Amino acid sequence: MSKRNTLKKIILIAVLGGFLAQNLLAQTILPYKNPKLSTEARVNDLLSRLTLEEKIGLIGYRSRAVERLQIPAYNWWNEGLHGVARAGKATVFPQAIGMAATFNPALMQESANAISTEARAKYNLAVRQNRRLQYMGLTFWSPNINIFRDPRWGRGQETYGEDPFLTATMGTAFIKGLQGNHKKYLKTSAAAKHFAVHSGPEKGRHEFNAIVDEKDLRETYLYAFKKLVDADVESVMCGYNRLNDEPCCTSNTLLRRILKDEWQFKGHVVTDCWALEDIWARHKVMNNSVEVTAAAIKAGINLDCSNMLQDDALKAVEQQLLTPADIDGALAGILKTQFKLGFYDAPALNPYSRYGADSVANQYHTGLARKMAQQSMVLLKNTNNVLPLDQRKYGAYMVIGPNAASFDALLGNYHGVTDKAVTFVEGITAAVDAGARVEYDQGCDFSDTTHFGGIWAASNADVTIAVLGLTPVYEGEEGDAFLAESGGDKSTISLPASQIAFVKALRKGIPGKPIIAVVTTGSAVDVSAIDPYVDAIIYAWYPGEQGGTALADVVFGKVSPSGKLPLTFYKSLQDLPDYSSYAMKGRTYRYFGGAVQYPFGYGLSYTTFSRVWSKPPAATVGESDLITFEVKVKNTGAFDGDEVVQIYVEYPAVERMPLKELKAFQRISLKKGAEGTVRFSIPAAELKKWDLTENRWKLYPGEYRICVGENAGALVLKSSVLVK
Repeated sequence: MSKRNTLKKIILIAVLGGFLAQNLLAQTILPYKNPKLSTEARVNDLLSRLTLEEKIGLIGYRSRAVERLQIPAYNWWNEGLHGVARAGKATVFPQAIGMAATFNPALMQESANAISTEARAKYNLAVRQNRRLQYMGLTFWSPNINIFRDPRWGRGQETYGEDPFLTATMGTAFIKGLQGNHKKYLKTSAAAKHFAVHSGPEKGRHEFNAIVDEKDLRETYLYAFKKLVDADVESVMCGYNRLNDEPCCTSNTLLRRILKDEWQFKGHVVTDCWALEDIWARHKVMNNSVEVTAAAIKAGINLDCSNMLQDDALKAVEQQLLTPADIDGALAGILKTQFKLGFYDAPALNPYSRYGADSVANQYHTGLARKMAQQSMVLLKNTNNVLPLDQRKYGAYMVIGPNAASFDALLGNYHGVTDKAVTFVEGITAAVDAGARVEYDQGCDFSDTTHFGGIWAASNADVTIAVLGLTPVYEGEEGDAFLAESGGDKSTISLPASQIAFVKALRKGIPGKPIIAVVTTGSAVDVSAIDPYVDAIIYAWYPGEQGGTALADVVFGKVSPSGKLPLTFYKSLQDLPDYSSYAMKGRTYRYFGGAVQYPFGYGLSYTTFSRVWSKPPAATVGESDLITFEVKVKNTGAFDGDEVVQIYVEYPAVERMPLKELKAFQRISLKKGAEGTVRFSIPAAELKKWDLTENRWKLYPGEYRICVGENAGALVLKSSVLVK
């Protein structure tokens, strides 16, 4: 063989060898992409392959791509408070406060499951088109489990109300629905926010210092967070405010001592958006952004909803305020979440990757939104049983008011968009037969107290449905509620003066004819000014896309109203402490002893229910025991209906005990004349309170009373239990 042919053969073998080596390398699964390995092993392997600069690029909400490792860009910022938000077509459920009014955690979990299904579908569709957009991901910064301690707070609509137990129960159901039940993969990631003691004032939230003692902190403000951590919520978001002088997002007390060390939280911590900037620029407790960056990472922050960590973490390392190991610790927490979501696995391995366009805003999800809206509506007044309306009796309807045709009044804040929204006037119109007449008029606006429309038309109708209240531009987050008088908050609990004047004019124009008032809002509003002029009042909250249909279902008796107030409705703001005070004394049904307009848990039905002990609780229990009992409930009225059986505890006469406290509840559906038994089991340990002297949870011995209530103000059964 010639030298030339030999050389060609050597070159050919070398080339083929190179191709084979490259092919073998391509077929080799790098450990971080090997789904058979543990999450910890995969995280550690990926950390070992990233440069320091690449790692830092991943710890901001706009996570940067690392092309050499085939890591695409990812935007962590997604909202799903009551439906996939800000991301195009999605089912819009009732606002969170309305969902809380259902007192139905099973329905809450089912609805959250629908939300996460739509999220997965939208994510799958976007990724297939290489769209890495904000609000199209799988990491949701919901739910908001702060306590709605004062009716002035504009963001209270995002919460589950004033009660820690209700908040914890509904919040746990919500995160279970969002995160799914797969043994390996998260369906989506939920975040409990805002940690902690964060509920206004909105106007000063970027510099506010909440002062609260350890007893109120533990029993009220941290209670729901602990329950969600125990339920394996994947993420916790820290708040803008300071707590007892410590900024929440660099708080060693909150993030290290309580969340990580005491509660053993295993998920990741994300900042509220640009909260780190507040720490040096507005709280002014640190000198500059580099110091804040170092303090945040050392306190336990994993992800930054801003660009500060991405901009300044390397500077902090260079100034020896942080070590590369600190960066690894921060990044490991969010990589773990990504692995649990299946980001680095083949789609075929993840059952959630199969969801597509038919999983978004489908008929089943629309039905869930309708059912949630039905159960959220609270009947506050029903004079002479004017409701439900008998369509055989009434042939002409007037639907009137500033929110009767309002899209905003359906949605609340942090909402999605939908092509299936049914306004109140549309819902009523669709529910009556073609032989009935329906008219609509705006009636009044939000400011004019003298000029009104539709009153003459209402005089020609048999019954008038007046849709009043607020919209999210009058209450909400700072900046979003641009017509609110106090930076998103309310300065009054009254209805707008124009609406009060309008209702009075309406009653004068149609004496003797029924007026049904429907009130939309995300908070407690004083309806006493319109009460004398209307025959019925339905509190509709911000009821989501099916609000109009659900209202018609309630008004015409397709369902009996069953919503219960998750808030105390006070008579006046003068009854409350200063808005900026976070002490619980004098706040909520747990500590307010005065007369109220409507108590927590209040809500009428078209039917009536009786309650008797079927099996009362044992007379004596110990700390490790369960307090078990049964209540027989009977529908004693003329309509089928749902009732929420509410269980309150009254405590021994020990200083700073709540007046009473919700510790269990259960919804029961009964046909007219039917009865059913509801069983309860409350751990005695759930009655522990924080002892300020011993700095620990303590079960105080003494006489407790287990109370069965229609609401917090009407306890119809009581049984004493001695706790030893």
